[in-house]
Amino acid sequence: MLNTCQALAKRGVEVSFLQVGKHGVVSPGDVRRALRPETALITIMYANNELGTLQPIEEIGRIAAEADVWFHTDAVQTAGKIPLDVNQLGVDLLTISGHKIYGPKGVGALFVRKGTHLEPVLYGGHHERDRRPGTENVPGIVGLGRAAEIAMEKLAGDAERVSHLRDRFEQGVLAAVPDARVNGGGAARVPNTSNIMFPGIASESLLIALDLKGLACSSGSACSSGAVMPSHVLTAIGLNSSEARSSLRFSLGRHTTGADVDFALSILPGEVARLRTISPETKREPVSR
Repeated sequence: MLNTCQALAKRGVEVSFLQVGKHGVVSPGDVRRALRPETALITIMYANNELGTLQPIEEIGRIAAEADVWFHTDAVQTAGKIPLDVNQLGVDLLTISGHKIYGPKGVGALFVRKGTHLEPVLYGGHHERDRRPGTENVPGIVGLGRAAEIAMEKLAGDAERVSHLRDRFEQGVLAAVPDARVNGGGAARVPNTSNIMFPGIASESLLIALDLKGLACSSGSACSSGAVMPSHVLTAIGLNSSEARSSLRFSLGRHTTGADVDFALSILPGEVARLRTISPETKREPVSR
């Protein structure tokens, strides 16, 4: 979404980018104040992909309706994890992706409320009600549909079980690793995502060390032109560059077990302690509070 909005801005479209609070949540009041008479669309990611924090979509939906502005939310990170009711949320457009709900890659879905006008961005045949030309990916669509059915069947049980495992994992890390902190932990989140800061070490070093031990996680950093840049998500919530580069995201899912959490907790504190002893950073930026 961010890249799309930036591309539109380069083409002359006026785009307002809103700030978020310390937990990565946008203020509905800021959304209301950002509206202008010519505003055509509000678009907000329902759950952040790095922090897992949930946005107040339902409240923003009411603001959009009052202002008669189209409202879109990217629900890729929330589908299959929390209930999605387009009428309750008040959205005109909602997007999901198949692989995030254990379906096939390369297929997604766009909910379009009746009466919402869309212009095609590609032209050719009359597929998908003149919205996108080309032969439909039938196997992918069928797979997405079945994955959605299974997600609905397992939603309540998966959410409760995974959130319990995530909380146990975070509590174990905070108890065993001095100065560790959960980024965005003070806000409502999807059950499966945990972003933790480990001051004093580079996340890339910890990422490699954990991978060699058999624990998969990810860094919030992005590589560009050979330089590792701090995550814009983490700096937006007030972390300095050193803190952002010391953070890792851990994702749990339907197949994660208590034994997996125990395994992670058995190796993570030791690797953090080891890397801190050999870190070349004898001085680092102070931890934000």
